[in-house]
Amino acid sequence: MNVIISGGGTGGHIYPAIAIANELKVLDPSTEILFVGAEGKMEMEKVPRAGYKIVGLPVVGIKRELSLSNLAFPLKLGRSFLKAQNIVRDFRPDVAVGVGGYASGPLLLAASLSGIPTLIQEQNSYAGLTNKVLARWAERICVAYPGMEAFFPADRIKLTGNPVRSDIQFADQQVTAGQTFFGLEASRPTLLVIGGSQGARTLNESMEMGLKQFADAGVQVIWQTGPAFIGRAQTAIAAVGSPLLKAYDFIYDMDKAYAVADAVVSRAGALSVSELCLVGRAAILVPFPAASEDHQTKNAMALVERNGAILIRDQEARTQLVTAALNLLNNPVQRQQLSTQIKTLAKPNAAHDIAEEVIKLKKKE
Repeated sequence: MNVIISGGGTGGHIYPAIAIANELKVLDPSTEILFVGAEGKMEMEKVPRAGYKIVGLPVVGIKRELSLSNLAFPLKLGRSFLKAQNIVRDFRPDVAVGVGGYASGPLLLAASLSGIPTLIQEQNSYAGLTNKVLARWAERICVAYPGMEAFFPADRIKLTGNPVRSDIQFADQQVTAGQTFFGLEASRPTLLVIGGSQGARTLNESMEMGLKQFADAGVQVIWQTGPAFIGRAQTAIAAVGSPLLKAYDFIYDMDKAYAVADAVVSRAGALSVSELCLVGRAAILVPFPAASEDHQTKNAMALVERNGAILIRDQEARTQLVTAALNLLNNPVQRQQLSTQIKTLAKPNAAHDIAEEVIKLKKKE
């Protein structure tokens, strides 16, 4: 079986795509998989690191505000569609999978027009524009939240959850390894701060202001800043002078990071939310307010309404986040309650279930 997986732009699209690919190889090692991403985006580095071939399209997103860069959008979209047609013709996929992001549009359209069955994986509780457009041609739409009939044809929806990296499922087995890896003391509470693959300005600036409070409280901090903020974070940590505070531009060993975390501060991207559900960690979510259709707030509210997380608005984070995190670390009963509730929302078999749907489309064909 030949499968194309297209999309990307953020870790929230890329890592579910890799998880689906890995599961397809488990179910049938002879499966040939080709990724299609957007030139210059992070998938062009992350996917080869995971062991898969990727081809880039020149596609770009269209900016919602007036911008001269939008003038190039139609030209790049047209070039991307022509290149996508050539990729489909040369690779001859049995199924094409779209995970959202710029590149999935031209590729899935080209596949559909060539008679190739397509599957869409929508990670968020509010469907993205690309997936809403592509849904009219998709044979199967795998979603992470109930109620997605508001965006997609009900008879083609499959509630699977979001695929996450396989190592995340075994995070609880990595506590000792995680303490060694990050140089932590087992007797101290640990806070994990993750703003997504590129970091988050609000979380970073809130943490920067509160570093001394964490150090004075004896809290160990593992802080993923993203590449743009790492220098500033390291300078701020040096000024405090505490070995309890550790900053990283990107954390590849997330299983170890989750393993040692007593609480997590995070944006509310689909991947982060799914991972938190799976590892069952007490979480404070700070949704990114500029996310399309405010989907991160909707993702967060899906947990908050089930008493599975704490929500702090982005505009309130700089004044409230540090205090909320310290209060949560000092309240083991609340942490246990949040952990218990968030785990009920986990979908540990998501990658397997989506891979099975891909195989069904091949058999149907």
